[in-house]
Amino acid sequence: MAKVLWIPDEQRKKNANITRFMEYLYKKYNVSFTSYEELHDWSVNNIPEFWEAIWDFCKIKASKKYEKVVQDLEKFPGAKWFVGARLNFAENILRYRDNRPALTFLSEAKKKKVVLTYATLYEKVAKLANALRDLGVRAGDRIVGYMPNVIEAALGMLATTSIGGVWASCGPELGKEAVLDRIGQLEPVVLFATDGYIYKGRTFETLENVKFLSENLPSLKKVVVSSYLERVSDIGNIRDAVHFGDFVSGKAVEMDFEQLPPDHPHIILFSSGVTGKPKCIVHSLAGTLTVHLKTHILHFDIKEDDKVLFLSSPTWMVWNLQLSSLATGCNLILYDGNPFYPDFYSIWKIIEEERITCLGCGAAFIITLMQNKVRPNQVCDLSSLKTIFQTAAPLTDDGFEYVYDSIKKDVCLLSGLGGTDVQCGIIEGSPIQPVYKGQMSSAALGFAVKVYDENGKPVLDEPGELVVEKPFPSTPLYFWGDKDGSKYMETYFSTYPNIWRHGDFAIQKSDTGGFIGLGRSDFVLKPAGVRIGPAEIYNVVERLEEVEDSLVVGQYFMGDQRIVLFVKLKEGYELTQELKEKIKKELSTHASPRHVPAKILSVPEIPYTVNMKKVESVVFNIVNGRPVTNIGALLNPECLGYYEKLKEEELKS
Repeated sequence: MAKVLWIPDEQRKKNANITRFMEYLYKKYNVSFTSYEELHDWSVNNIPEFWEAIWDFCKIKASKKYEKVVQDLEKFPGAKWFVGARLNFAENILRYRDNRPALTFLSEAKKKKVVLTYATLYEKVAKLANALRDLGVRAGDRIVGYMPNVIEAALGMLATTSIGGVWASCGPELGKEAVLDRIGQLEPVVLFATDGYIYKGRTFETLENVKFLSENLPSLKKVVVSSYLERVSDIGNIRDAVHFGDFVSGKAVEMDFEQLPPDHPHIILFSSGVTGKPKCIVHSLAGTLTVHLKTHILHFDIKEDDKVLFLSSPTWMVWNLQLSSLATGCNLILYDGNPFYPDFYSIWKIIEEERITCLGCGAAFIITLMQNKVRPNQVCDLSSLKTIFQTAAPLTDDGFEYVYDSIKKDVCLLSGLGGTDVQCGIIEGSPIQPVYKGQMSSAALGFAVKVYDENGKPVLDEPGELVVEKPFPSTPLYFWGDKDGSKYMETYFSTYPNIWRHGDFAIQKSDTGGFIGLGRSDFVLKPAGVRIGPAEIYNVVERLEEVEDSLVVGQYFMGDQRIVLFVKLKEGYELTQELKEKIKKELSTHASPRHVPAKILSVPEIPYTVNMKKVESVVFNIVNGRPVTNIGALLNPECLGYYEKLKEEELKS
């Protein structure tokens, strides 16, 4: 069995929201549970009852309650959720109106800290919603953001959803063409933007990009620009532009929340766009709301007295998830900038000063700290920190141990997997479960998750496709512009009819019930027909003291597929024949001989998306002579030249 890194004490389990939820289920349905596993089994075998309980326990506000929790449960896709209900997303998020802190804005630029109370937040959203209505925005209209993680972006999203608009956003780290590829498909009526952003101490002006977008989005009625840089920017050359403060200059009004059906389009998220034009994934109002509140309340265990910090950009699904935490009454901290600027302890100093209780981050954040031997627990007071939520990519075994050795011994590490397609995690942890080295704790409540082998049969302790066997509320409605639904069906349901294929490769352990993520299944390696997840190789290679980062792809060669490993070495090291043999030996010993690459090549940089995910797909296309598109989705597209050169010189034989 895997090493146990953390076990919740009895007090932690007793005080957990999920424990209260189990007590609630006992009173409501006369069912009792002694473990998370029992609760999960009940949640997927009693789907209507479980989601009814989520609706009630999370106190979802609706002007009209549903007539039926789920209709056509046997249809997947096609099940209808909370049929007959009328509700509003923003009304549920803005349920508190008191003088406790709601949003706290902090930035790398050390600008003045801004705090909005729940009462002030409500007032500001109401004024902005009123301005949008005066402009003629109506339910179903698309409103988009091109902004950093600032308060104005949060106001834009909440005001949009309060009137029934459909929200979509991109962070300013995306280039103008990449942004247009996304929001240009939606024919938006309003664009919220800033005049720039600050990252790693550098100022980046974005008004030229905003001008480009305004000229290429004829549907726009207004471009609303907030000033983030140290000046009031000139926006006179941008069509229909207005400063944020001028746009919302009206008097405070009482909010008129548009009451909408549960399957009303609520938010549009974008696929990464590194393998083609980004897909526009349309999510429903009630589906988003129920899975978000379930996640925050039961899995993350967030309560009114918590202070929560998610390291995220509006480009990432987690940015939308973080705003829903306001429904718990917590204090949400918005941080904008590089989390490692001016040094690796910046975020930990904020956690100390603000008394943060829950930190949300990506695997890359933890791995970067580990590689640079940062010891937050030796420098900062982290006594307030109870929970770390980690997602975006699989966290290595060493990453798990690093959290407990160098951050905090008694923190609950919730490693999850889900994302853009489902608006939540389909694999999550909880505060009542132990944390095992290298494992995500369990399937999320309400998600019937399995791992399938090549024959479409459930397997344990073997790599396979991650699937969900039964419907769930946050199944996307459709892809925008996919008129016959063919792209939607091909993406999720073409491999296993009536079964959701998530697109990840994983192992479910029989002894713990936990999961090990192995990366996207689209780029599973298949030398001699044997399936290998990229993370199986990363977990070994990136432990080596010489290796800073790596990327692995399959290259079609001589009628088979061979493994090609690219390594970024730490300063002072070279890829000698001796080091190559060491890498091969480590892989053969700690993985298997089949994991040993046919080629090992040194590169100065590994390509990443702006959300800090490795991009195997682009390099896969390069080495296999396929076209590379939408490089605007990459954080560092200039590095692709190295791979093109290697393909021509090193990968011909």
